[in-house]
Amino acid sequence: QVQLVESGGGLVQAGGSLRLSCAASGSIFSINVMAWYRQAPGKQRELVAQITSGGSTNYKDTVKGRFTISRDNAKNTVYLQMSSLKPEDTAVYSCYGEIMHYRGVSFYGYWGQGTQVTVSS
Repeated sequence: QVQLVESGGGLVQAGGSLRLSCAASGSIFSINVMAWYRQAPGKQRELVAQITSGGSTNYKDTVKGRFTISRDNAKNTVYLQMSSLKPEDTAVYSCYGEIMHYRGVSFYGYWGQGTQVTVSS
């Protein structure tokens, strides 16, 4: 059993900052890619940022220079530092991880429950 639990969401004014955390726990042998997605009301879920086990990162164009994804492999945790937040960043943010169990042979995708980020103008 694997769980991903996010924390750090909330309400912030435009121009402010928030830091999201997502900790994976359970029967984990290895984690490949970890990522943050978001879904705004009435819109499709979109990839915000992803990071490989080796530290390579990829960002959605509209968050480049404002958001930073990082991970602590020893803690099985991924972070998203969000700065210069805009009202259009308002969404439910969910973390995702590709995880291999002990004695497993494949990576499976797991999702967190999501955390609300609201940016007021």
